[in-house]
Amino acid sequence: QVQLVESGGGSVQAGGSLVLSCAASGYTATSYCMGWFRQAPGKERERVARIDSFGSTSYADSVKGRFTISKDNAKNTLYLRMNSLKPEDTAMYYCAAEFGVTARLICAVKKDFAYWGQGTQVTVSS
Repeated sequence: QVQLVESGGGSVQAGGSLVLSCAASGYTATSYCMGWFRQAPGKERERVARIDSFGSTSYADSVKGRFTISKDNAKNTLYLRMNSLKPEDTAMYYCAAEFGVTARLICAVKKDFAYWGQGTQVTVSS
C-alpha cells in the first residue's frame, strides 16, 4: 500500500525558508508524477510544483523562483525547498503521487492524484 508522509512544516517569518519532505513507501514503479499542493482556509487547492520520473519540473507562477521541488530516489523522498516565504504562502501543504507511464506523460497538467499525504502546516508571519 502506497503511503506518503509529509514533514518539515512550521512557522517562520516572512523572508524565511523551510524544507518540506514527503517520504514515499509501498511502490515499485519507476515511472511517476509527484507534486506538492497547498490549500489555505477558504481557498481552492493549488498545485505548487510537480516533478516526473524524468526529472522534469514545473511551478505555479506564485512560487516560481522561490520554491524548488526535488526527489531523492535512493531515499524515496520528495522535497520542496521554500525560500523567500511570504504570508500568502501560509497553507496546509500536501504531497501527492501517481505511478505509471501515463501519469508521467500527463504530469505537466495533472491535478488529480491517486495518493495523498496527510499534510503539513506552513505559517508565514509578516
